[in-house]
Amino acid sequence: MNNLLTQVLELAVKIQQIPAPTFAEGPRADFVRALFLKENLKDVSIDSFGNVYACLPGKQNEAKPLIVSAHLDTVFPASINLQVKQEAGKIIAPGIGDNSLGVAALFGILWSLRERKVELNHDVWLVANVGEEGLGDLCGMRGVVDRFESHVIGYLVLEGLALGHVYHRAIGVRRYRITAKTAGGHSWADYGQPSAVHELAALVTKLTAIHLPRQPRTTMNVGTFGGGTGINVLASEAKCELDLRSEDPKALLKLTQQVEKLLKESDREGVRIMAEIVGERPAGEIPADHPLVELAMNSTREQGLNGNLTIGSTDANIPLSRGIPAVVMGITTGGGAHTTNEYVDIEPVGKGVNGLVRFIELAGRQ
Repeated sequence: MNNLLTQVLELAVKIQQIPAPTFAEGPRADFVRALFLKENLKDVSIDSFGNVYACLPGKQNEAKPLIVSAHLDTVFPASINLQVKQEAGKIIAPGIGDNSLGVAALFGILWSLRERKVELNHDVWLVANVGEEGLGDLCGMRGVVDRFESHVIGYLVLEGLALGHVYHRAIGVRRYRITAKTAGGHSWADYGQPSAVHELAALVTKLTAIHLPRQPRTTMNVGTFGGGTGINVLASEAKCELDLRSEDPKALLKLTQQVEKLLKESDREGVRIMAEIVGERPAGEIPADHPLVELAMNSTREQGLNGNLTIGSTDANIPLSRGIPAVVMGITTGGGAHTTNEYVDIEPVGKGVNGLVRFIELAGRQ
């Protein structure tokens, strides 16, 4: 393993060892900010969202900047065991690929540019942002795009486990927290009266019976469900969280209309059904022949990889939904994302960093 690859992987583990649940990324953000300062980057700061910024200046002051971002947060609670294991060319640890390695790659890019003495015409803003996972609802990236708006070359979003894939299309997502409320009561004495758990379960059954098209791909998932206070109690309250996604904004709109119709029909005397929108990730895309997409594909192929155009729900949703060019690229391969057995493959990391550096070097010439 060469020295730069070793440095990137060691930094990824240091980052992984700092808990960073969504909405609690502060300690990890402070760590990254200190590293940006140590690297003598310009305009290092943390904004009101908790995003960390640093600028690598280019030679031309008038050139538009390129924004390179990686999200700080993980899906794991602060209490998770962050033990790291290494075996058979892999590093295994919760959050190591999603997205500790992505954040470490911000520095890998910087070190590689300096090692090769590459001088860029355009500024590169390195951003470690918050709120990508779960109910973060891309709040950090919304703040980033509000700051730079469309006065950029584009956005390059880093995901640790996406090597070989170039995301240029964004899946639309809508998320609801659904609450059922009833008077409750005793399971024997008040039998026959509505239970919030029963009512919500019946509603979920109706929701999951909705026919979903395969093309455009559209999905539904009830990710959490809970309520009640005891086995012999008619529950007075129950809640679930519902995730809706589609490649096509029209298909997503149709599905949300069907869902909201069932919610309204299930609300009746003695049974209150309330729904709160807790997440909305807008869809968007740039064409496959867009210069930044072609550059991402070429930079990937130069590393001996095939390159695969794909769609996903990432921080790139925000710029893409506003008509601003954005692509997602990865650093390595791996698996087990969002599980405690998440792992990254060590050997491909060099290819991933090289591909990112090549993209950044040529982006200002597009």
